[in-house]
Amino acid sequence: MRRGTGGHGRSEDASPPEGRRDNRARDPGTGLAGEAFLGCSRMIQLTPQMRLVVAVEPADFRRGIDGLARLCQEALSCDPMSGWVFVFRNRRATSLKILVYDGQGFWLCQKRLSRGHFSWWPSSRTEMTKTLAAHQLQVLLAAGNPDAAQAAPAWRPVSPVG
Repeated sequence: MRRGTGGHGRSEDASPPEGRRDNRARDPGTGLAGEAFLGCSRMIQLTPQMRLVVAVEPADFRRGIDGLARLCQEALSCDPMSGWVFVFRNRRATSLKILVYDGQGFWLCQKRLSRGHFSWWPSSRTEMTKTLAAHQLQVLLAAGNPDAAQAAPAWRPVSPVG
């Protein structure tokens, strides 16, 4: 088994063995197959109408869905079943978790950086959360600075749901 191939013996974009067809779904934008197509940003669509809440304090990443939902209720004073998108980071700032309820159940996504850490994170002595716009969360997920992200002004203001 080669290193970095996820235990499959070949990389995600490698050709299938001779005589076999590659039936994995492909991302039309990048042409990548397999798990690269099933990334978190493809499963949960972030829209300007969504309320995106970032927890200021780091979370214990041993917590799963139930633990983070409880953290939303107790520490953030928010309803985890509101449909809002909750973003948490670990103490070392190397990983983010996103928790969202879609009406049928919870989604829990995690991004762990291979190298480095998330350099931007809100800090506040008075507030437990910070609200982000959808384009700012996209920048944060790319390990960038959401405060520096600029988007074109809205043609007509969109009020967040919830």
